[in-house]
Amino acid sequence: MIEVVEETSLGGLRLLRRGKVRDIYDLGRRLLLVATDRVSAFDRVLPTAIPDKGRVLTQLARYWFEKTEDIVPNHLVSVSVEEFPDEVRAHERTLRGRSMIVRKAKPVEVECVVRGYLCGTAWQEYGSTGGVGGERLPGGLGEFERLSAPIFTPAVKRHEGHDENLSFTALRSLVGRSLADRLRDLSLELYDRGHAHSAERGLILADTKFEFGWEGARLILIDEVLTPDSSRFWPAESYGRPGGPESADKQIVRDYLRGVGWDGQPPAPVLPDAVVARVRERYLDLYRRTVGEPLGR
Repeated sequence: MIEVVEETSLGGLRLLRRGKVRDIYDLGRRLLLVATDRVSAFDRVLPTAIPDKGRVLTQLARYWFEKTEDIVPNHLVSVSVEEFPDEVRAHERTLRGRSMIVRKAKPVEVECVVRGYLCGTAWQEYGSTGGVGGERLPGGLGEFERLSAPIFTPAVKRHEGHDENLSFTALRSLVGRSLADRLRDLSLELYDRGHAHSAERGLILADTKFEFGWEGARLILIDEVLTPDSSRFWPAESYGRPGGPESADKQIVRDYLRGVGWDGQPPAPVLPDAVVARVRERYLDLYRRTVGEPLGR
């Protein structure tokens, strides 16, 4: 039987906050991030969890943190329960495979979004304005089309409601020219690394977001990186099909919710078993393709 973790309650540890997916505990100089199996859509946590989702998120983030640390340092300390402090290791059964200890950092309150393909909200914006994120694009582009070069489309993080898209000029005014340029350059380099590796594994990285923070005077990569919750992946074999490529992430959930006419207000619908099974299989397949081996138990 597959164990599902929807919420954690770790006695002896101080819960700092619950995000849509992660439970975050304060360990003093470090944080414990626990990826649950909760799933969100349209900024709402749904009442149905996806088995193995938290483990996929954690292990993919670990994989990519290690694979990109030559580009930018990150906050990862360990994902090995055996290396956790005693008071944390006491919760080994809950934490194994779905948790990581990270260094504390002061977040840069900017979503660093990189888009390599014209899809989702970028496609809608292009249809209305002829550009994306304040950047003009050539006319006549089609939905799902690959852009001539990836574009950086930042957004300001809002603790309530949707993030607010920014032009790059506005970002420079907000955080300063030097930091804005650095965020852009690092984000584009990280995207290029992820896109190239994914292409070798039969996947297309359509778009993604990165988050950064300050560890003292050092800018580091934080949160998660190139997971199906922070990125849009397509199986390469599905690209070019009528109706668009298949989703390798939770787009199945969004499509189902739109199909049943949910307006985004509570209560959220319960997901059918068939939808849960499909989403779980997509997450597991994305992990297998990316890493080159199945997710271990």
